[in-house]
Amino acid sequence: MHIKINHRIFFIKTLCLITFLLLPLFVSSQEKEIDSIQNDTINEEKFLLDKVNRKAKGFIRINNKKKTILLYDNAELKYMDIELRAGIIEFDWENNIVSAGRIIDSLGNVTQTPIFKQGMDEVNPDSLRYNFDTKKALIWNSRSEQSDMNVFSEATKKENDSIYFIKEAKVTTSKNIDDPEYYIRIRSGKFIPKNKIIAGPSNLYIYDVPTPIFLPFAFFPLNENRNSGFIFPTIGQNNNRGYFIQNGGYYFAPSDFFDLTLLGDYYTNGSYGMRVESNYKKRYSYSGRLSFRFENLIDGERGLPGYSKSDIYNIRWSHSQDSKANPNSRFSASVNLGSSNYFRESLNQINTPNFLNNTLNSSISYSKTFRGYPSVNLSLTASHSQNTRTKNVNLILPTFQGNVERIYPFVKKNAQKKGILKNINFQYTFRGENRINTTDSLFLKKEMFDDAKYGMKHSIPISTNFKVFKHFSVSMNGNFDEVWTGSTVFKNDYDLTNNTQGTKETIKGFDRYSQYNFGMSIGTTIYGLFNFKEGKNIESIRHVIRPSVSYNIRPSFEEYYDTYIIDANGNTAEYTRFEDTFFGRPSKVYSSNIGINVSNNIEAKIRDKDSLATESKKIKILNNLNFSTSYNIAADSLNLSPIRMTAGTTIFENKLNVNVGATFDPYSINSNGIRINKFNINNGGGLVRMTSANVNLSYSIDSKSFDSDTKKENSENLTGGGRSDDLFGQSQDLTRSTFDDNDSDDDKSKKNIKEYINKIGWDLRLAHSLTYLNNRGQKDIGSNSLMFSGNLMLSKKWKVGGSSGFDFKNKGFTYTQLRFERDLDSWKMNFSWVPFSVRESWYFFIGIKSGFLSDLKYDKRKEPDKRL
Repeated sequence: MHIKINHRIFFIKTLCLITFLLLPLFVSSQEKEIDSIQNDTINEEKFLLDKVNRKAKGFIRINNKKKTILLYDNAELKYMDIELRAGIIEFDWENNIVSAGRIIDSLGNVTQTPIFKQGMDEVNPDSLRYNFDTKKALIWNSRSEQSDMNVFSEATKKENDSIYFIKEAKVTTSKNIDDPEYYIRIRSGKFIPKNKIIAGPSNLYIYDVPTPIFLPFAFFPLNENRNSGFIFPTIGQNNNRGYFIQNGGYYFAPSDFFDLTLLGDYYTNGSYGMRVESNYKKRYSYSGRLSFRFENLIDGERGLPGYSKSDIYNIRWSHSQDSKANPNSRFSASVNLGSSNYFRESLNQINTPNFLNNTLNSSISYSKTFRGYPSVNLSLTASHSQNTRTKNVNLILPTFQGNVERIYPFVKKNAQKKGILKNINFQYTFRGENRINTTDSLFLKKEMFDDAKYGMKHSIPISTNFKVFKHFSVSMNGNFDEVWTGSTVFKNDYDLTNNTQGTKETIKGFDRYSQYNFGMSIGTTIYGLFNFKEGKNIESIRHVIRPSVSYNIRPSFEEYYDTYIIDANGNTAEYTRFEDTFFGRPSKVYSSNIGINVSNNIEAKIRDKDSLATESKKIKILNNLNFSTSYNIAADSLNLSPIRMTAGTTIFENKLNVNVGATFDPYSINSNGIRINKFNINNGGGLVRMTSANVNLSYSIDSKSFDSDTKKENSENLTGGGRSDDLFGQSQDLTRSTFDDNDSDDDKSKKNIKEYINKIGWDLRLAHSLTYLNNRGQKDIGSNSLMFSGNLMLSKKWKVGGSSGFDFKNKGFTYTQLRFERDLDSWKMNFSWVPFSVRESWYFFIGIKSGFLSDLKYDKRKEPDKRL
């Protein structure tokens, strides 16, 4: 069979079949070619070498084959926020990895430890390896300082910019990280710089010796800002109240302007205590501190003899306003009030200086000045005075006071005031008070207001001054007072029916009285100068005398006085219905007094020991020597008042202060010790009779190396109302777990052996008081005591001290305290001991100075017997 083939159609079909079969291969080949072209054209972002700042003191070697760069000797590498300094640095720019380590110097010592900084974080390892791509690093023997905390880790893995994992780490506040006197060993933990450390098993080492203090886990806050958190309590045992937890609580730091601390105590016999403290400050405006302390004390066992229960409290508040805040108004507060026996019975502080001080005082005041002419000043004050022995409390709630600036009616404003007429001026002042006298048992109860008294006093003083004969100054004055009161008294006559004394009644209601007086004085100043010959150490002596004579007259205001019958015979006595007002009673006796006063001071001008000094040195030989007396012309007897003498000086470069006072009476006394109208010289005695005298000496000296310590003040003494010095001993506030670290920057730095070759520092304070009484002819020594305190710096880290005194009249030692302090670099040890008296006690403390680890402490104490 013969088949005819169409060659054209066959060729087309064959071509289509071949194309269909080869098309997938062609497409695949084209895709591979396109991918190859794309890979060649992608510009991957590599670590560019020219972006890295680098330098080295030794050499810089670049290996293009290995794609590394080597920096040797004082090598530095900077990239973005990363800064690396080390003895040797190797940088692999292909893998973006940098390694750093130390080098060995010519003496064989390992030097130039790496310093790795990223942002605000700094690490000081022996060596490290860092990947710029992953931001991770391996660090060996790293050192990092976090505020007062130092962290050393044998192996550290940097996970990212803020998280490090540490292994076999040491945490300490010691400045000597290579050989710390103590540290906390952490087997493994998580370290977040300037934030916290979360650690696994940890225990305390002291000089590389492990202690039994072990924790299965630990948390270390490292934030430089204040943070809220728990306060670990002190655990101990008290013989009278059993086991206790003390000063545990919580610290709140809600803002930078104020904080709040809540602390509590609990004893197994049921006693407990609580404290609330807050500090606040607004820059350029005000600052202050508020503290409230309460303790519920139980002694003995319920149902047995000797059981007692009492509550004590103490409130302190100090507030001061910045002088720049508001020049026209001011608010201030200084409050110290509470139970009278708080300082004797408190379990949380042994504040002997305040215990020996028998008064608690408080004052809160606000004042406002209205500018202009005349300016007006108004003030509102609340004050409190409490005697801790008698338990009497005196309150003034409030005092409202105002005064108007001096007004010169006969001269224009800002004009010159010259002459008797132009110097005439007057003022107006008023003072209103509401006084409450109560006891601490009724304090803050409604009964305390039952005997409250109120009143107001208005005063208008008028004065002028002028000169006569060029050298004499004359002043004239008058004063008008008016007193308003809310209550008066009425005394009933003798009760003949019951043969009893008449009663005294209090009449409620407004009443008033007024009185006035006049006076004038004339005085001058006399200068005496004695010059020595040239070449003498003393160049001249100047004596200044200021004599003055004054005259004062006060009329009698008999219209405010009444009489009442005092006995069955009809005898009468006078009284005034204003006798209980707290602004005083009206004057009943007419007086016309001539006063005489003479004051002296003596100064010397000496050659300065410094040969380069251009001026002489002035010193005071006698600060003051004053004599004063008066003569009452209107009196019918005993016209001449006793002569009062006072003197004071400082010697030994102002280290010894001497103050002397004495009173001399020109009149004699009878056999009963009562003054009679007969001069002492006419009664067989001397010209005058010494009736009293007092001598006060205070001496303070210290070595030059100890000057700074002698100027420190014990804030706990002051806030409790005690003394600023340590003559009454130093207080121990047990709510504070550490002592203030008052070391200077030099002391905090690493010390060398030369600092221990120093002179022994010391300070000494002496105070002597002597009083003499002879007003009734008894010739008695009222008091004669010597108080002393001192401190001795055996070295820069050893300090011993003591405070005591001797009563020469009663022949016995006064309150005595012995103490010592030991600075143990990161630790501080303190011991104080009162060996005898009713305050016999001792207190021992050792703990870390830094606030970061302030809970690492041990304290033990023997409290005073509160029953005494």
